[in-house]
Amino acid sequence: MPVDNPLFWLLAVCGVLFTGISKSGFAGGAGVIAVPLLALVIDVPAAAALMLPLLLVMDIRTIAYYRREANWRELKLILPGAFLGIVCGGMLLGAVPPQALKQLLGIMCLVFAGWQALAPLLSRLRHTALLWGGVSGLASTLIHAGGPPINIYLIGRRLSKAQWLATAGLFFGFMNLLKVVPYSYLGQWQSELLLVGLALIPVALLGVKLGNWIQHQISEQHFLLISRIFLAGSGLLLLLTA
Repeated sequence: MPVDNPLFWLLAVCGVLFTGISKSGFAGGAGVIAVPLLALVIDVPAAAALMLPLLLVMDIRTIAYYRREANWRELKLILPGAFLGIVCGGMLLGAVPPQALKQLLGIMCLVFAGWQALAPLLSRLRHTALLWGGVSGLASTLIHAGGPPINIYLIGRRLSKAQWLATAGLFFGFMNLLKVVPYSYLGQWQSELLLVGLALIPVALLGVKLGNWIQHQISEQHFLLISRIFLAGSGLLLLLTA
């Protein structure tokens, strides 16, 4: 790992900071940026392994901010799919080209960000929670890109801003905790990765704090618009890095 490379630290700080802001301010919709940025200087599996402990730290802080507003009914609907997605992702980890998954997710993000009438419609279809929960779990396990799929589902659920943030925060917290199992089983951890992650914890906490402050400055209407914009931005980023 190029820990002596200033570019690595610049990309790592930017990616972690933006992910923290996204988690506590925009329900993880733009959190896919960290792995693509890090993948410019290290391989994708190493980037994903580096981010997982940091994501857990961010999740704990985000849940502390919003836990009282969580919609447990929605969590019960989407978590079973996420569990299945994580199991499938664990089996496929290292076997599926990340570029293929990035391309698919990127196209989906752009379609649903631009086609506003479709997301609410699909959110009401049968088994939609299982579908998007599963896609989110799979994408999250492979490249930590679970935010866009689950936001496609949440956009149509008409949750308040606080409920959206709380529900997404708990959802990602459960998922990232479960992902420790396949990552550990497949030997993704390295001592150097853990040390770098430890050094980046203050950046992660700062990002979460900034995100919490930012979301208090905007209305629910603007929040929904920004979430759609980030969904489109995430899709473009995934396609460009694929």
